[in-house]
Amino acid sequence: MCGRYTLASPDPAAIRARFPVGESVTVASRYNVAPGDEVLAVTMDRQGAPRGELLQWGLVPSWATSRRTGLKMINARVETVDTRPAYRAAFERFRCLIIADGFYEWRALPSGHKQPHHIARRDGKPFAFAGLWSSWRGDENHPLRSCAILTTAANETVAPLHDRMPVILAVDHERAWLDPSTPPAALHTMLRGLPADAIATRPVGRAVNDARYDGPECLSPPREGTQAALF
Repeated sequence: MCGRYTLASPDPAAIRARFPVGESVTVASRYNVAPGDEVLAVTMDRQGAPRGELLQWGLVPSWATSRRTGLKMINARVETVDTRPAYRAAFERFRCLIIADGFYEWRALPSGHKQPHHIARRDGKPFAFAGLWSSWRGDENHPLRSCAILTTAANETVAPLHDRMPVILAVDHERAWLDPSTPPAALHTMLRGLPADAIATRPVGRAVNDARYDGPECLSPPREGTQAALF
């Protein structure tokens, strides 16, 4: 699964140059993005142009009876995304890029504790998770736009930490992923994600264990002589 991630780039201008987010959406450094947060994404408008927007992480389908549905739908498995009713329509028509520069996973230790790790591209560049989005109108008819991150089997670099990982799109697949006319067979090819040699992992300290904390200490190395707190 993917339950926390980062967009810690200190330069919003670089993010705007790399992704078509426009000037109207806020680009902020995030060190501990958690489910339920607003996240920076790129969707496609009705005219077929990419647009940047903030989406709630945790997909709420249009037919859901409660926005709390999103708390259970932060990830969608690539193996079933085109068949599960919750994701099928979004996979067909409402795909998005979720902008990040790393994600976290926790490795179980013999002590019973878990050691957090930060996983990123080996070159350190920002990237896009393959995402789905949906629009939901609640009891007061206020639209909620939300999203989920697709996950696949972990590659050899991530597998020692977890058996799943989020799909990081290749740069040359990003536009086609957004395009609603891209054939399903081509979409599934994109969902293989990046190869193991393009990914690097490193242990980080226990600050990330607190989903309420969103500061740079999340990316600090573990303190010598300490173990990660139970997550």
